[in-house]
Amino acid sequence: MNNFLFVAAENDALANCKAGGMGDVVRDVPRQISERGDKVHVVVPSYGRLHQNGLFKTHLNFNLRGLPYTAELYEVKPKKELPNIVHYVIHHPEIEAGGIAHIYHDDPKEPFYTDAIKYFIFCTAVAEAVKKGSFGELDVIHLHDWHTSLMLFLREYHQEYINLKDVRVVFSIHNLAIQGIRPFDNNYSSLKNWFPEVPIDYMALMDYRYQDCINLMALGIRFADAVHTVSPSYKEDVLLPSSPPEFIGGEGLEKDLQKADQEGRLFGILNGCNYKNVNQEAKGEIYRNTVKALFGWLQQEDKKYKADFLAHTGEKIMEYVGNKPKFIASSVARLTEQKFYFFKRSPEAFVEILKKLEKADGIFMLLGTGAPEYEELFRELSYEHKNFIFTNGQSEKLIDSIYLESDLYFMPSLFEPCGISQMLAMRNGNPCLVHYTGGLKDTVHHMKTGFCFAGDSYDEKIKNMLEAFDMALDVFQNDKPTWKKIQEAAKRKRFTWKKSVDNYYKLLYKLD
Repeated sequence: MNNFLFVAAENDALANCKAGGMGDVVRDVPRQISERGDKVHVVVPSYGRLHQNGLFKTHLNFNLRGLPYTAELYEVKPKKELPNIVHYVIHHPEIEAGGIAHIYHDDPKEPFYTDAIKYFIFCTAVAEAVKKGSFGELDVIHLHDWHTSLMLFLREYHQEYINLKDVRVVFSIHNLAIQGIRPFDNNYSSLKNWFPEVPIDYMALMDYRYQDCINLMALGIRFADAVHTVSPSYKEDVLLPSSPPEFIGGEGLEKDLQKADQEGRLFGILNGCNYKNVNQEAKGEIYRNTVKALFGWLQQEDKKYKADFLAHTGEKIMEYVGNKPKFIASSVARLTEQKFYFFKRSPEAFVEILKKLEKADGIFMLLGTGAPEYEELFRELSYEHKNFIFTNGQSEKLIDSIYLESDLYFMPSLFEPCGISQMLAMRNGNPCLVHYTGGLKDTVHHMKTGFCFAGDSYDEKIKNMLEAFDMALDVFQNDKPTWKKIQEAAKRKRFTWKKSVDNYYKLLYKLD
């Protein structure tokens, strides 16, 4: 039996421990490993809350900032108990919950200031737990994104944790744009402050653009035994330099990624999607679930600032309860540059889409929260356009209803490492309209399972996006057999975790 340790900032196998797609991966891959009869330990920070009903396992003692630190390891109950998977959290008072999904901090003045401190403590505690044998003898440690790459620094340079060299360490990139860049020195949240006893190899650790800083994402790419992007096409994208907004590629790390590729350490393996025990809302609940979600949010103290807007959305949705639209286009996503740059920069293109929908007696439903300037833009557009329903919050039931009842799922991502939304929409036989980039290239095929747009310049992309939307509406209205064929082909597509994890074993874990 092989023994694995997964180390991450999020794990959706636990309640309230997810901000994005990484949480899904950290939930689903261990399940697949357990089905093969191997054992997995999954550890995430407690964020001051997840340890509360946990079973205390051990104290972890280590030094940081020249001072003794003690963290606590707890075993915790997952949402669903499965054989061979044990879930843990690490608690320390300085590992606090942030404002983003009660996980990440947003430090606009000094990016990563608070998060770097949290994950410095977390990674050192995990390294100490490995050294103590808390997870048994390990064959593979699988790290996820910059939050966990510090374990590779400890493995490479810290005298206390040289034992980590005995274990194969794999690093998955979920979001290359978020890199965890911190100063080497002269800052409370700097490498030297937290690890004063460790000699710093500046050349090996520095960020190329900010040479007085460590780049924690680069650290993962440079020092892991295998590096993994979450789709094959995204692997090809990141080997090239970015030239935004036309193309988002390696984000300044393409040289590191090219080197990893030349050394045979870089692999693009598509994420899977869950097709078992899917929570399904009953059909026809979309408007009811919208109203329920809105009432729930209106009662929350932290939503008071947008109470007027939530009430406005409620009024709009009531009009459609008895007078259903003929066509629903939808999007569910965090409101960020990655997901909606095209709409933010060219709101007139989005308005054009709303007008096209109006002629077809259609509506556009958008659900999400995120960057304040994106929320603001969509709230304004919602006040101006009757057929734009913007539900500015998070609700699992409503998300399920949107995936189930939309006619067209819209995903105009500027870049997309893999994307899960398009897979969830397709699982329900819901054709997608996507920007032909990264993982969207590997999952949606034009006029076969959905609709795609691309272009050599920004203006061309916008023009092609509108044309692709016209084409989708035209097929829906005037060519029902083709529409049905596309729906059925989308529903038949299977992006299974079994297939992905078979490739993990062969390429990343080297266990086949």
